[in-house]
Amino acid sequence: MPRLAYVNGRFVPHRHAVVHIEDRGYQFADGVYEVVPVFYARLIDEEAHLDRLERSLSELQISMPKPRKIMQMLSAELIRRNQLTYGFIYTQVTRGVAPRDHKFPKAARPSLVMTVRQMKPHTEAELQRGATVITVPDQRWQRRDIKSISLLPNCLAKQQAVEAGAAEAWQVDPDGTVTEGSSTNAWIITADNKLVTRKADHSILNGITRLSLIEAVKAAGLEFEERPFTVEEAYQAREAFFTSSTNLVMPVVRIDDQAVGNGYPGILTMRLRQLYLDYVTGAPGEARN
Repeated sequence: MPRLAYVNGRFVPHRHAVVHIEDRGYQFADGVYEVVPVFYARLIDEEAHLDRLERSLSELQISMPKPRKIMQMLSAELIRRNQLTYGFIYTQVTRGVAPRDHKFPKAARPSLVMTVRQMKPHTEAELQRGATVITVPDQRWQRRDIKSISLLPNCLAKQQAVEAGAAEAWQVDPDGTVTEGSSTNAWIITADNKLVTRKADHSILNGITRLSLIEAVKAAGLEFEERPFTVEEAYQAREAFFTSSTNLVMPVVRIDDQAVGNGYPGILTMRLRQLYLDYVTGAPGEARN
């Protein structure tokens, strides 16, 4: 069946999903986006993603393009029409179409585009191999908490990782502390089994998977700390992993030229991944309800 998208009031074949050349998202990256995972044809943490979408739009003084209930109905319809079982819905909202001018237009209406993508879960072999990451200087703007579509520094970091044969790049502030990955949140587990990830402020995007995992960690009674950690701490960590809506909880086995722990996915990391899977699938376990 053809892949369908939603563009400004219409469901259209994906290959015909287009916006105006003077859409401010195209000319200024003047917009935000969300990626909501879908498991077994069900949206995961939809309310939290919509909360973050509304917050990002508010920070840029852009109105929600549709009421929340309509956004939810559109997502459900996209899942149905595309027979989406495992993948994600990508939602992008821009300030709209207006003659090119840096100042905000007075009469532009927000543009709304929603697309879907089918994905395959990571295989057991992929998980057992784990992921490698490199560290790179963080070159992004100072409002990383806004899920902006302006992602060129992230793309450059990801490409650098790909060219180095790695899965992800962890970005590093001038003080030597890790902020986050190019498209993920970064975590380490210290020698005394304490989970550490950076506090959610303007320096990182507050990942929804990150938030759900924190709740699962608290429910499981695991030691947890939100603070910056240095690259050297990451090298010396017992375990490391990254989280995102598309990777869930992915074990990291190497950072730059340093093996993490014994160079294999850590036991606690794999437990955390199972906690998160229990949460998204509704299976009984230690994750929150």
